Amino acid sequence: MRSKSDVIRMVEKAKSFYKNSGKRIAFAEFTNPNGAFVEDEIYVFVLNCKGTMLAHGVNEKFVGEDFMNLMDSDKKLFIKDIVDTGNTEGSGWVQYKWFEAVTKKWLPKTVYFEKVDDVIICSGFYDHKAVAVANAVQNA
Repeated sequence: MRSKSDVIRMVEKAKSFYKNSGKRIAFAEFTNPNGAFVEDEIYVFVLNCKGTMLAHGVNEKFVGEDFMNLMDSDKKLFIKDIVDTGNTEGSGWVQYKWFEAVTKKWLPKTVYFEKVDDVIICSGFYDHKAVAVANAVQNA
């Protein structure tokens, strides 16, 4: 099971690669689903400071799309939260619900992000423990 420390490590690794390789090479590697920035369910995605996806570890079709008004299953504008916090505070955490392909369910997801230059580097994990607790309560 993944944790906050896993996604912090992934963002730090991506930040270092970005600084050493430059945008073009870094974004290409971040968007490679078989590359160094995809580990199980965690991967890197990068936004510009206006909410456009610049790189995405598991869905290259997202690259170039404006995600600023994207909502989760609870109507939360989570990309806007990431961008606003990244632009004002430089880093942070956002929680939202996202469709998890393996379980085919909307699961709680926690994302850590840091602003580097004019981009926001992000990585997140699904909170399977919260889902297990909710299921146990529901089935009790």
